[in-house]
Amino acid sequence: MDEHRIENAGSLGADLRALRKARGLTLADLAARLGRSVGWLSQVERDLSQPSISDLRQVAEILGVPMSLLFGHAGGLAEEKGYVVRAGARRAMGSGEEGLIEELLSPDLTDDFEVIHSTFLPRSQMQRPAQRPTQEVGYIVSGRLDLTIGARRFTVGPGDSFRFRGEPYAWANPYDMPCVAIWVIAPPVY
Repeated sequence: MDEHRIENAGSLGADLRALRKARGLTLADLAARLGRSVGWLSQVERDLSQPSISDLRQVAEILGVPMSLLFGHAGGLAEEKGYVVRAGARRAMGSGEEGLIEELLSPDLTDDFEVIHSTFLPRSQMQRPAQRPTQEVGYIVSGRLDLTIGARRFTVGPGDSFRFRGEPYAWANPYDMPCVAIWVIAPPVY
């Protein structure tokens, strides 16, 4: 196993590298889009250089991730880093604009998948269907959720699970209670 990967698991650089690779971008591709050198980006990914806030904002935009995801590397005991994520130390993801609150359950984004804790607020819904090159499995912990996967519609509740693979999907929680779900997404998209 790659010792560098283990040593830096959970770092900003490791997450940036994982996100870049998940999107099929080379160091040269991303560096060019950022207007930076390959050497600079390589140093950032190896945690030898710290990007500015402006750099992180641009990286987040190019990679299609919320800025909040790039700031969640503080806290927790050193011996737990890369292994344990405490309930109060999860990294928030997304803006919550559609009524979806997401937190990263995975210690970082360096695996071939990510695990997400999602809370769908009552009377919320996805504004428009999405489609991404992923395989996703969800498990409903509490509440109910209406799903559209391709042309099929489902209502899922506590204990139910579902999967989709690269298909268009949408969700809605037209109910009076929040819905809590655990999602596994491969490859990582956040």
